Amino acid sequence: MARYSTLGLLGAGLSGHKSWPRAWRAPDPKPRYDIVVIGGGGHGLATAYNLAKYHGVKSVAVLERGWIGGGNTGRNTTIVRSNYRQPQLQRMLEYALKLWEEMTDELNYNVMFSQRGAVFLGHSDSDMTRLAERGDSLRAQGIDAELMSRAEVARLIPVLNMSPEARFPVQGGLIQKRGGTARHDAVAWGYARAADALGVDIIQNCEVTGFALRGGKVEGVETTRGPIGADKVAICVAGNSGHVAGLAGLKLPIESHLLQAFVSEPVKPMIDTVIMSQSIHCYISQSDKGEIVLGGDPDMYPTYSQRGMALRTEEVAGQAIALVPALSRLRMLRCWAGTTDMSFDGSPIIGETPVDGLYLNGGWCYGGFKATPGSGALYAHHLATGQAHELAVPFNLARFAHGSTIDEAGVGPKAQDR
Repeated sequence: MARYSTLGLLGAGLSGHKSWPRAWRAPDPKPRYDIVVIGGGGHGLATAYNLAKYHGVKSVAVLERGWIGGGNTGRNTTIVRSNYRQPQLQRMLEYALKLWEEMTDELNYNVMFSQRGAVFLGHSDSDMTRLAERGDSLRAQGIDAELMSRAEVARLIPVLNMSPEARFPVQGGLIQKRGGTARHDAVAWGYARAADALGVDIIQNCEVTGFALRGGKVEGVETTRGPIGADKVAICVAGNSGHVAGLAGLKLPIESHLLQAFVSEPVKPMIDTVIMSQSIHCYISQSDKGEIVLGGDPDMYPTYSQRGMALRTEEVAGQAIALVPALSRLRMLRCWAGTTDMSFDGSPIIGETPVDGLYLNGGWCYGGFKATPGSGALYAHHLATGQAHELAVPFNLARFAHGSTIDEAGVGPKAQDR
C-alpha cells in the first residue's frame, strides 16, 4: 500500500487525479479462512484490521451484504466521547477515545477527527447535581471533565437561548474537551484500505444466509456467493444482530429499533462544539460542510424498516429550536434512520456465544460509532487469543443470566445515554 502524503497529493493533482490506485481490492471469496467477520461497518473492519496488524491473523475475510459503511457507520451523528457514568463504559470508551486521537496517523488516512468538545447542558438544580456527580466519577477514572457555570456556557455557545424564561433554561453544563466528531465514511474507508493492505479480503455484496454447524460448533457460513469455511465466525452487524444470530439458533437479549438523524442546509460556522442535554434527548453539532446535524431518541418500536416516524422528527426539531432559536430559520436538507441493536441493559455485548467458535459484537444501542476503534481492538483480542480483554470482560453475553447487567441510566434502554 503506497502511503498517502502531501507530495503524493500534489503529484496526483498534476495528472488530474487519474493516477490513484484502488484503495482496496474486490476479491472473490476463498473456500476457507481462519476467521470470518460478518459485517463491513466500522466495527467489523476495525476488528479485521486489528487481527491482521496486531495478532498476525492474515487469513481473514470481512463479509458485507451491501457495501462497506452502508449500515449504521454511515447513518449516525458522528459524535465521539467517553463521558459516560458507569465505570465499565468509562474505561472502555476512554480506551477508544485514545485510539481516536491516533487513528489518522495509524491508518494513514484522514478520518477528520475534530476534538471540538462535547457539552452536556444542565437545566435544573437536579441536572447540575447529576452533572457534578458524573464529572467526579470521570475524573476519578482519569478522564477529563469540567463543570461549567451558566456564564461559561453562554460564552462558549453564544447561540443558545439563555433566557430564564426559555423552555429549557440553561443553568450550566459539563464539558469533555477531548470529545468531538469524526467523519464516519472516512473511518470505514480508512480501516478498509489498511486492512486490505495487510491481506484481509473485503467481500461486498455477500450476504450470510446461514451457518455450517456440526456438533454444536460453527464450521463456516452459507452466503449468496457460496459456502465459506472458517475456524471462527465473528458477528458484527449492529441492528441485524438478532437476525444473524437467529440463523445459528440463538435468541439474543436485543431488539432492533430505529434511530433518526437530520441535517439542515449548510450555513456559516455557528456551533463549534457538540451540544447535548442532561434532561432532553436532543444533540446538536455542525459538520465541516456547515450542515447542522441533529439527533434524538429512538422511535422505540421494533423494526428493520430504516424509515423513521414524523412524530420523532417534530420532537427533535422542537427541542433543538428551543435550545438554539436561530435553527428555526433553516430548512431541513435530508433525514435518515439507522437500525440500532438495543440491548436490554443499554450496554454492548462483546465475546463468546453458546455456539462454539461463534462470537458476537453487538448491542451497542446508539453509542456504537464512538467506540469503533476500541471495539475492534477488544474484539480482535478475544478472537485471536480466545480470552476476553480485561476491558471487555464485563460485557459478556452471560451477564444477563447472572444478573450482572451494566445499566448506564438505571431505567433501561429508553433513557440510555447517547
